[in-house]
Amino acid sequence: MGTHVITGAGSGIGAEIAERLRERGEELWLLARNAGRARELTERFPGARTLVGDLAEPERLSWALSHQELPERVDSLQHVAGVVDLGKVGELTPKVWNTTLAVNLVGPAELTRLLLPQLRLARGHVVFVNSGAGLNANADWSAYAAGKHGLKALADSLRAEEGAAGVRVTSVYPGRTATPMQAKVHRQEGREYDPARWIPPSAVATAVLTALDLPAGSEITDLRVRPSA
Repeated sequence: MGTHVITGAGSGIGAEIAERLRERGEELWLLARNAGRARELTERFPGARTLVGDLAEPERLSWALSHQELPERVDSLQHVAGVVDLGKVGELTPKVWNTTLAVNLVGPAELTRLLLPQLRLARGHVVFVNSGAGLNANADWSAYAAGKHGLKALADSLRAEEGAAGVRVTSVYPGRTATPMQAKVHRQEGREYDPARWIPPSAVATAVLTALDLPAGSEITDLRVRPSA
């Protein structure tokens, strides 16, 4: 039984991963942005532990986690949480940029830093659920894509730095996935949302678990998931 720290477990891909791991009898530590969210997660995933820390305030994560019990070892740290706000470069405000980069890039970097001792102890696995926007940037996606491009760089650097310690690092790049975030994107785009057109969260969860379950001594570094239609 492994110990897994997961962000973004409240909905979409993160919830699917957490449920699949819970069904396998794995130990879950779920990051919540506040105490109310932590209560919701423990109700949804009986037996799971929670950590309270807001990725939107990465400079406070160290203080927040220092006042909580942490897992002794971490077999996987899964960065699934994310935010998106579309807009043209000429219209996006610093507030949007700062929030987007904090949640999607700086927060994951800081959480990884804080849990590296436990990851090294377990020869664990860091999974970054990135996006197709982490490989290609389109109009109106500059802030989100910048964070996701940065997340790829973070993953690649982490892999180069921690490989000798036995830490594996995987980036997963889903295309459009039927999640609440995708519904928000469609509202911002002014388009009707049909979840049947997009990847089910279960497919992305399967990709993540495939990377996690690979035998020791092997590693999936980058994995793209796209709608088949």
